[in-house]
Amino acid sequence: MSERLVLPRPCLVFIADVSDPRYAKTAKGLIDWVPEHCVGEWALPGNPLRLGLPVLDPAAARARGARSLVIGVAPVGGRILDNWVPALVQALEAGLDLVSGMHTPLAGIAALAAAAERRGRRLIDLRIPPSELPVASGRPRPGRRLLTVGSDCAVGKKYTALALTRALRERGLNADFRASGQTGILIAGQGLPIDAVKADFIAGAAELLSPVADPDHWDVIEGQGSLVHPGYAAVSLGLLSGSQPDVLVLCHEAGRSHVSGYGPQFPLPPLAELIELNLAHARLRRPGARCAGISLNTGTLSAVKAEQAMAALEQELGLPVVDPVRGGTRFVALVEACLALRR
Repeated sequence: MSERLVLPRPCLVFIADVSDPRYAKTAKGLIDWVPEHCVGEWALPGNPLRLGLPVLDPAAARARGARSLVIGVAPVGGRILDNWVPALVQALEAGLDLVSGMHTPLAGIAALAAAAERRGRRLIDLRIPPSELPVASGRPRPGRRLLTVGSDCAVGKKYTALALTRALRERGLNADFRASGQTGILIAGQGLPIDAVKADFIAGAAELLSPVADPDHWDVIEGQGSLVHPGYAAVSLGLLSGSQPDVLVLCHEAGRSHVSGYGPQFPLPPLAELIELNLAHARLRRPGARCAGISLNTGTLSAVKAEQAMAALEQELGLPVVDPVRGGTRFVALVEACLALRR
């Protein structure tokens, strides 16, 4: 497990020119889970997206106590675009450190490296895994592990894992959220960026992320991608294999019919098939693995439509279906189903 990070907080959240909120999930995650660490948001000119924080430029944010600018977006490919660089230099010149979960190393951009050197600021990359990671052993290890898996990217795996961790702790259980992506790492202050790990070591990194623990300890592991994603399935499989989960919770967005960003030629399979696909791989390492239920992202639906969608899916699959953001008795039922699956 990686050491806890000491991040410069509070921060200004940068959403650049990303107008689709699905790709501003880092910013949204910070605002929803650690709002006390966010003083404001900042976008490039012409970007209409707003997330509800005060709109501040770096100088104004610094005056309100901000110590860093966090790149709060995660577009496909995870690259820092050239047209963002002047704004990032502006943040450094205003006295803010830069924190990034992108694949592009901050120090590899000459203008940022020069500005950081000139102003004595830090460039902090979250998507750099430890230099030496093991190949997975595959050996069983004690402890209880719950992994959130998905039908696609950006369907609620992180939110579900965070909500379940909180619920387990509220019941007096020893539970830890294990972050596997940049947003989760920012929220938790520790974790491993699984999608930046070389393929041979992904499962080994997952073993480190959820290590040997007491038999009654729960690791709630943030899932990544989907086994049916044309681009990211390898990451999902490595994380699933190395996590050795006892319990799976499948996450899906209501109404999503195909892989986001790939078009209708990549339809999503029925959820029942996705459950069986994930369980088939999970049971190679943990024969008793079970799916406890479905986390359904109903953010685009009214309360009435959301309840109808959850009820219909519950009847179809015979499993608890819940939107963890809405909570309520449905969420309680999912927590109880997770706990009921102890071996």
